[in-house]
Amino acid sequence: MTTRILPAVGDPDAARSIGSLLGRLPDAEPLAAVGDSTSLVDTLAGLAADSLDELPEVVLVHERIGPLPALELIRDVALRFPAVGVVLVTADTGPGLYSAAMDSGARGLAALPLTYEELAQRVQAAAGWAAGVRRHLGHGPEAGFGGPDGTVVTVSGAKGGVGTTVTAIQLALASAASGRSVALVDLDLQSGDVASYLDVQFRRSIVDLAAIQDIGARVLADAVFNHETGVALLLAPAEGERAEDVSDRLVRQTLAALRQRYETVVVDCGTHVDTANAAAIETADTTLLLTTPDVVTVRATKRMVRLWDRLQIRKAEETVTVVNRHTRGSEIQPALVSKITATRVARSAIPANFRELQGAVDAGRMQDLEARSSVKQAMWALAGELGLVKDAASAARPDARQSGLFGGGRRHGRAK
Repeated sequence: MTTRILPAVGDPDAARSIGSLLGRLPDAEPLAAVGDSTSLVDTLAGLAADSLDELPEVVLVHERIGPLPALELIRDVALRFPAVGVVLVTADTGPGLYSAAMDSGARGLAALPLTYEELAQRVQAAAGWAAGVRRHLGHGPEAGFGGPDGTVVTVSGAKGGVGTTVTAIQLALASAASGRSVALVDLDLQSGDVASYLDVQFRRSIVDLAAIQDIGARVLADAVFNHETGVALLLAPAEGERAEDVSDRLVRQTLAALRQRYETVVVDCGTHVDTANAAAIETADTTLLLTTPDVVTVRATKRMVRLWDRLQIRKAEETVTVVNRHTRGSEIQPALVSKITATRVARSAIPANFRELQGAVDAGRMQDLEARSSVKQAMWALAGELGLVKDAASAARPDARQSGLFGGGRRHGRAK
């Protein structure tokens, strides 16, 4: 989705400069600039009279706008058009003006002289805020504004070795193959293996975002690795001790930014609970918990569910348990797992057939897992069950890309 941006700039030279920068923003639709406060309010009122959905997501107010002073104008716009995100463009970014602008209803300040990166960050943040308000008010398309407003799915393991990373990767691959834009985040911060499973050597990770206050499109683009499969990877740090740098605030902000850019966001949370993956689990649309059909692991699953509940991260009834290495002859069947853990168990159980995975795992090329693999078919069926693919009926057939059933999907260039 595009973000409509209306500049309110009195000076013609400044208007041209801002218009030039806006024209370079991805998924942006700059509107014709208005030259004074009266024109801005009249323009917004005219658009709102037709439909609230016609209002721009973002309004840029230049500090030299007149005749109404900039802060008074921002206050007026915020009161009359609360679903519009207003950004003040000013040379004064001191704490006094910042506080006054926020009190007036601005969603951010962009410093003069403007830079592309700062403008992109401020516009994205204001657009995201406007999208949230409009969804709350029940206006606008379901997909939201400024991005696809994607679905976030977390994948956790009851204990080590239950297949968390392989499942997360296959869910991401299935979604990408169906034509969705997909991001895969490795939040197993101390021992994440997503890069190893996908034959990736890339030095950037989520830790590189720790010092960033506003995570915009350009910042994300620098941090992710665009894999040959079309999946954008945000990796765990190579040094496990740097996990401490990833805060819950960073995770929430990062996932919010990824939601706006990708239709599907899959998060590998590993098997441990820390503040980072707890934040991801809490904010996810769907939370998966992998288990295997044995007494020890099912007990671990029950403990994990209870831990999440005590920490008020996720209730048992809101958790989807996935049974991996399932066999029909096992004494522990999915229905029993559901009864013991008080969770909903996915219909798509993953069969016990590690030999199918062995070659792809050893080669570090999980993307090369054969389409006829029963394990892959089950995981792709799970993606369809979760609504992560555009053609759920084809999700159980991983060879659909080759036969055209998924319509080709998106491809991203390989990072340099």
